[in-house]
Amino acid sequence: MFSADMYTHRRQCLKADVRTGLILFLGNRQSPINAPDNCHFFRQDSSFLYFWGIDLPDLAAVLDVEADTETMFGDDRSLDDVIWSGPQPSLLERCQGIGVDRCASSGQLHAIVSAAIKRKRPIHFLPPYRMDQTMQLADLCGMDPLTVAGNPSASFIRSVIRQRSVKSEAELAQIEAALVINAGMQTTAMRMTAPGRYEREVVGAIEGLAYGQSGRKPPFRTIFSTHGQTLHNHSHDNRMRAGDLAICDCGAESPMGYASDTTRTIPVGGRFTSRQKEIYEVVQGMQADALAAMKPGIPFKDVHQIAARRLSSDFKDLGLMRGDVDRAIDTGAYALFFPHGLGHMLGLDVHDMECLGEDEVGYTDDIRRDSRFGLNRLRLAKPLASDFVVTVEPGIYFIPQLVHQWRGENRFSDLIDYDKVESYLDFGGVRIEDDVRVTSAGATVLGPPIPKTVAAVESCCLA
Repeated sequence: MFSADMYTHRRQCLKADVRTGLILFLGNRQSPINAPDNCHFFRQDSSFLYFWGIDLPDLAAVLDVEADTETMFGDDRSLDDVIWSGPQPSLLERCQGIGVDRCASSGQLHAIVSAAIKRKRPIHFLPPYRMDQTMQLADLCGMDPLTVAGNPSASFIRSVIRQRSVKSEAELAQIEAALVINAGMQTTAMRMTAPGRYEREVVGAIEGLAYGQSGRKPPFRTIFSTHGQTLHNHSHDNRMRAGDLAICDCGAESPMGYASDTTRTIPVGGRFTSRQKEIYEVVQGMQADALAAMKPGIPFKDVHQIAARRLSSDFKDLGLMRGDVDRAIDTGAYALFFPHGLGHMLGLDVHDMECLGEDEVGYTDDIRRDSRFGLNRLRLAKPLASDFVVTVEPGIYFIPQLVHQWRGENRFSDLIDYDKVESYLDFGGVRIEDDVRVTSAGATVLGPPIPKTVAAVESCCLA
């Protein structure tokens, strides 16, 4: 855990922002796979981790703003628990490590919340993302479960986003630790990617590295696929063939739960073909232009469009696009090949704070979500600030179904050479992603270097 002073400061800032009432945190519970005693790997709620630091199930916590008290609710382990799981520190001992000296049994939480409701005090909670959270909130607050999701606290959400968006040096060190593991995952994938091998063999090896080095499961399902035109392809059943491209989008968690998220595109057999190299270097140029543009105050939406401009210009040189590049950006014609956003916030969640609402995290009152195809999937559009950590992940994909639909509708035919594009429908996709810290001087790629140039990737594959 971090220092008790850090957790105390975070909670004090939260109370100052919210100003009145009870601020209620529900930690996560165990989630059974197929029986109560056979559970999924436990992962604590990220905001609970951020403010309270204790990575155990069946906890709740309350900040009473007016009384300026902080109470953790939970139950110490019984003798039966000790027999099965071994002795554990008491809840009070754990709380003292985070600057909290008030503990109560889990059964007392209902009375505390009920008393506040009777006094018409506000109960602040974050949007629930699990059914057990919804039902627990409904029970505690006397609400219809169907209304819970529509009644989170706006001031609580805003305060959490404000604090969690800016990473401290201690948090950055955790992200760097996750990236050390991630780098090993990517280079292992490069060395293992070979004709005749199944994708799942690579996934098993790199996810084993993640767990083996941090004791935590990866923060998201690994994407490793020779069908990279499917953006979130979680099937790992293909047998790789020479000449394929494999997209490896993977991550690791640090011991304290901070995420990493990187992507590399790997030639099966160790060498890019000339056509693959051309497209790959366009994506690398998109990322380089984006990184060069990033600095505090620049809207990330503008950075996305800078990457899109590089794609449109280079594709015009390759004969895949034509006409005016500005018009290709304004109309969204480029999104045929780049249909997702350039990146997202990163921290305790791989899509950091997404459960609080993507528009709340990534947008402002002045910068709202764009309805144009491609831009409508941009998770982060608002101005960057120092010590934001974001992913920068441009990609190019040739999606047959999308190409056929656009061509059939004669969409942007003055800007896209569909005859040339049709010859790429067996290509798949290319994506390159790094985790980036915004600094006063611009942007810094975090973590140890992971092979990225054509020559570096090929060298690692053939090592």
